[in-house]
Amino acid sequence: MAEAVLLSNRIHAAAEDDPFEFFYERGVTDGLPVVPPTEERVQRMLAATNRDPQELLGTIGPNYGRATVEKVAINAVMAGCHPSYFPTVLAVAEALSDEKFNAHALNVTTFSATPLTIINGPVRHEIGVNCGHNALGHGFRANATIGRTVRLCIINIGGAKPHFITKATMGHPAQYTFCVGENEEESPWEPLHVELGFRPDQSTVTLFGGHSPLQINDHASRTAEQLALSIGWTMANIWNHKNFPVFSDTMLIVCPEHAKTFAQDGWSKNDLRQFLFEKIRKPFRELKPGVNGGEGAGVSMIPLANRSNEPPTDETLFPKFPALESIMIIVAGGTAGRFSAVVPGLARGDYGSKVTTKEVR
Repeated sequence: MAEAVLLSNRIHAAAEDDPFEFFYERGVTDGLPVVPPTEERVQRMLAATNRDPQELLGTIGPNYGRATVEKVAINAVMAGCHPSYFPTVLAVAEALSDEKFNAHALNVTTFSATPLTIINGPVRHEIGVNCGHNALGHGFRANATIGRTVRLCIINIGGAKPHFITKATMGHPAQYTFCVGENEEESPWEPLHVELGFRPDQSTVTLFGGHSPLQINDHASRTAEQLALSIGWTMANIWNHKNFPVFSDTMLIVCPEHAKTFAQDGWSKNDLRQFLFEKIRKPFRELKPGVNGGEGAGVSMIPLANRSNEPPTDETLFPKFPALESIMIIVAGGTAGRFSAVVPGLARGDYGSKVTTKEVR
C-alpha cells in the first residue's frame, strides 16, 4: 500500500536531544513522556484505516482546532496506541468533535470534568479492551492509550492546557485517561449501545462528560430494593448532599455481582432507574437556602416547566435526579466483589454536555 501524504509540520530534534525531554519542553504532553510521532509510526497508524488522512472529523474546543485523521493519528502514536485501535480512536475523535458533546464547556469549566469513553460491541474483544476486573484502573493498553489519546487531542488540537485555558479547580487522575469497556457478557441487561439504538453486533464508543468516579461498597444487601437504596443514597451525595435535583446526568457503573442481585429479583435497567428517580428524594425543609449553614440547593434551578404552580411546602419532596433519562447505567468490572461506582456529569441541557455515541467504522 502506498504511503499517505502527510501535511503536518515536521519538527526535527537535534541528535543530542533526549526525545522525551524535547516533547515535554514543547508543551505537547499530558505531563508524562510520549512516544515520538515519527513519520514511520504515523504511517503505520494511518494504514489501519482506509480513510483519507486529510478527512476532517470535526473541530475540538475550546480553540476549535481541526481534527483531521492525520492529526488524530499523530496523537494516537504519542499516546502509545497500537494501530489496531485506530478505527476506535477515530470514532472517539468524532464524538469529541460533536457540538452536542460540548468539549469547549468541558475543557474550560472549573468543575474538573473529563470525557469518559465507554466502548461497546465486538471491538472490545478484537482489540483487548478490559471490561472486567480493574475495569476503571490500570494495566490494559487499549483502555489506557485510547483514553490518553482523548486527553492529548484535547491539549494539542483543542488547545486546552492547564493554567492557560483549562482552569479546573481540582482536576483528577481520570483526566489522564478514562476509558472502560462495558462487561456485556456479565450484564443481565441490554448494553448501552443497544439501548441507544444500535445493533448488538455494531461496535460503538460513547463519551460522557464526567467527574471522578466514586465507588459504592455494598456487600450486605441481598434484595434489589435494599441494594438500590444504598446505591441511591450514596449517589444522593454527588455534587453535594443538598443538590436536589443535581444539575447533571449521572453515570452509574454497576458491578456484575450487584447486577446479578437486581436480575435475581427481576429488575430491569429501567426498574432500577425508576426506583432511583422516585425514592431518592428529600423534603424542601432540608434543601432550602440557609438551613444547616448551607446556601441552598438545586431546587431554585428546576426548569420552570417542571415546577408546580404551588410554592413548595417544607414537606414537598424533590428528586435527586432531574429526569429518568438523566440516570445512565452500564455494567462493568470483575465478577468478584460488590463495588459499583457513580460518575457525576457536567451540567445537562443546552449549555452542558450531552452523551454522544459514534459507531466504530
